[in-house]
Amino acid sequence: MGCPLLFLYSFFPRAMQDKYDHLNVERSAQAQWTASGAYRVTEDSSKKKYYACSMLPYPSGKLHMGHVRNYTINDMLTRYLRMKGYNVLMPMGWDAFGLPAENAAMKNGVPPAKWTYDNIAYMKKQMQAMGLAIDWSRELATCDPSYYKWNQWLFLKMLEKGIAYRKTQVVNWDPVDQTVLANEQVIDGKGWRTGAVVEKREIPGYYLKITDYAEELLDSVSNKLPGWPERVKLMQENWIGKSEGVRFAFTHDIKDAFGALIGDGKMYVFTTRADTIMGVTFCAVAPEHPLAIHAAASNPKLAAFIEDCKSGGTTEAELATQEKKGQRTGLFVTHPLTAELVEVWVGNYVLMSYGDGAVMGVPAHDERDFEFAQKYRLPIKQVTDVPGKTYSTGAWADWYGDKQQGVAVNSGKYDGLGFKAAVDAVAVDLVAKGLGEKKTTWRLRDWGVSRQRYWGTPIPIIHCDEHGAVPVPEKDLPVILPQDCVPDGSGNPLAKHEGFHAGVVCPVCGKAARRETDTMDTFVDSSWYFMRYCDPKNDEKMVAGGADYWMPMDQYIGGIEHAILHLLYARFWTKVMRDLDLVKIDEPFTKLLTQGMVLNHIYSRKGAKGGVEYFWPADVDDVHDEHGKVTGAKLRKDGSMVSYEGVGTMSKSKNNGVDPQDLIEKYGADTARLYTMFTSPPEATLEWNDAGVEGSYRFLRRVWNFGVKLNAMNSGAVDARPIRTGAVFDKEAQALRREIHTVLKQIDYDYQRMQYNTVVSGGMKLLNALEDFKGQPSSGSAFALREGMGILLRCLYPATPHVANALWAELGFAKDHGDLLDAPWPEVDALALVQDEIELVLQINGKLRGSVTVPTGADKSAIEAAALASDAFVKLAAGALAKKVIVVPGRLVNIVI
Repeated sequence: MGCPLLFLYSFFPRAMQDKYDHLNVERSAQAQWTASGAYRVTEDSSKKKYYACSMLPYPSGKLHMGHVRNYTINDMLTRYLRMKGYNVLMPMGWDAFGLPAENAAMKNGVPPAKWTYDNIAYMKKQMQAMGLAIDWSRELATCDPSYYKWNQWLFLKMLEKGIAYRKTQVVNWDPVDQTVLANEQVIDGKGWRTGAVVEKREIPGYYLKITDYAEELLDSVSNKLPGWPERVKLMQENWIGKSEGVRFAFTHDIKDAFGALIGDGKMYVFTTRADTIMGVTFCAVAPEHPLAIHAAASNPKLAAFIEDCKSGGTTEAELATQEKKGQRTGLFVTHPLTAELVEVWVGNYVLMSYGDGAVMGVPAHDERDFEFAQKYRLPIKQVTDVPGKTYSTGAWADWYGDKQQGVAVNSGKYDGLGFKAAVDAVAVDLVAKGLGEKKTTWRLRDWGVSRQRYWGTPIPIIHCDEHGAVPVPEKDLPVILPQDCVPDGSGNPLAKHEGFHAGVVCPVCGKAARRETDTMDTFVDSSWYFMRYCDPKNDEKMVAGGADYWMPMDQYIGGIEHAILHLLYARFWTKVMRDLDLVKIDEPFTKLLTQGMVLNHIYSRKGAKGGVEYFWPADVDDVHDEHGKVTGAKLRKDGSMVSYEGVGTMSKSKNNGVDPQDLIEKYGADTARLYTMFTSPPEATLEWNDAGVEGSYRFLRRVWNFGVKLNAMNSGAVDARPIRTGAVFDKEAQALRREIHTVLKQIDYDYQRMQYNTVVSGGMKLLNALEDFKGQPSSGSAFALREGMGILLRCLYPATPHVANALWAELGFAKDHGDLLDAPWPEVDALALVQDEIELVLQINGKLRGSVTVPTGADKSAIEAAALASDAFVKLAAGALAKKVIVVPGRLVNIVI
């Protein structure tokens, strides 16, 4: 700050703390907000609503920097819109059921309930320390009976409507622990805890008919999600997976042990490439297919292979990566068009749950089939041709046959037909033979919600010997989950919990019965929690008037890892609730932002026994090559070398995480918030940099220090409202106001598009302008400085609410605007942007000689006159006359002498 402002030091409104004490500033602000219930929100029809929500966290024990970034994005949006006059809801809850709590229980010997609630309490304190504008009156935990009661209630409504149903399902069974394992608990075909070979078992479970909504879910991606990222919409479309093709049968005369034709003598397959039907050289069936089971009855080798397949993966992702294996069945089926015999194999990559559990093998035009045929030396026959492509007998990459659509060749009557024409012709012929039809299939499968675990929503079913599976009467909901169980890995503890089953009778006959011990998939909990926020305390209804007011959600924020299942299930759940007249909307989320991950450097070293040891970035010094590239690092404690692995997601296991609590205590929540917003755009990854954190802290100290100076300089007689009538500004004050309002205009635009990194950089420009001001003492200068500071604080407030709140109060802005929480967003003063004069570059004989200032509207002759009257020209010309004056409007003037 320049000395000319010292004239204001005689005005001391009151004492102000000289140094920025982030701990005191933040504790004071949070106490103020808590005492006043500052973030408690109610429905208000007089205001335009805005519902901004972050995906609820799992209470794992501690927040990580990904949480800090996610919630700060939400918080900035909330605070900005509240200042713009919106009624904004930012709620929070806990996705509290699930496997990690059970694993922690087994490790620590405590009930999952205690572990979960202890973690919730700690993480809530961390969130409050961040100063988030959360309406905690709407807090919910999905493990609370008042919440999961409605999971059970809606499940029963789905059961009534036929949306929920019961069927057998294939599960991963650990024969030692006598329990079902989730797919992620199966490692190399063995149980994660026992190491036992996992078996595939069929047990009954409950499913939801999400496939009934497949068409609408797909159509809505294109028509009703304009505010979603394109890559997320594509992921949803691919997962739903609409395929138009032909379903047809290979005939056979294979009979079962009773002499009946298996499958009525038809083995059905589905293909989207009927144009390649003449290239079939084998068929593959799932290990559970009736033909496979029949062949295995007399083939011990095949039976052993099928048994081995039971320990493999059950998902498409697993099947795509595992080695393709097969066994001959010794059976043959008949090609429907050529009448040739086609050999049948059992393939470990074929799922019985997909389509008809059988596929036609066209190795020339399918990579998976090609890999299989190469391995077992099966024929490969080209039946489509693309100009410019040639065949090779090498790997798939060298082979023509990728999945391109070409012209039929080696296909008899279909030769010369293009893809669509060939598909249509093949379909016509198959229909004529009574062996096929055009059909649309879906990749999407019904949602299995039965989970053979303890820590989850109990499925509200009672099992009676006489009446089977009977729904729990609505009046008896919720079915309470006992909270005293400590899983030990030996099955579901609910099966042995006497209190859970005590006194249960069949609702139909009144005889003794047992409760269902399966619990619901935890995706159920997160499929509608955002609606419960709207009516969190309503004991009579799942959702009510609050949902009518707040839904659909205006902005949803979360990680890209939830782009498929969570979002798909939430969309499905919303449509079911709509069809049950519970809500009036089709889609739950209007806009979606998937924030980037927080990355940090990874340093490691292999131990003598082959294990990998990881080191904290703070404990090493990088080693660079001649180009400045990091090639390794040295441990500070002993100088020994370690490897540098680049950057990756923060992880406790790799010692590259940053504890938000430590960061808050050392630098303050505002610094943590500012850094995570400034370093990269919300959608991009953020690479951690300790120096950047310190830089953010220094910036906030500069803001505070300028506030201290301004407090000492200012009498408080002026406020920060737009230009007063009759105020007079000299040239310097006008220039300051012009810069302040120009930057404000850009900041407001960046807030609207949620580009918070440039919002923060705009705040830095504002502070630079204020600090660099060298104007002379005047009321206009005082007003311009104070106005600029008021604008700076409001622009920074959504990112750094604590320090902005403190300075707002200390500098007396609350007298004119009230508390910063509800202060109006600053408006750009159009008059301040008007430029009375412009500065043009002055050149003489093409060389830079300074500048010349002229009125904004000056014409060519006025600019020439000003240039010729300039000190630089008069001195250099030494009386000589100008030969020519060249004016480039708005840029420069060049005098030739």
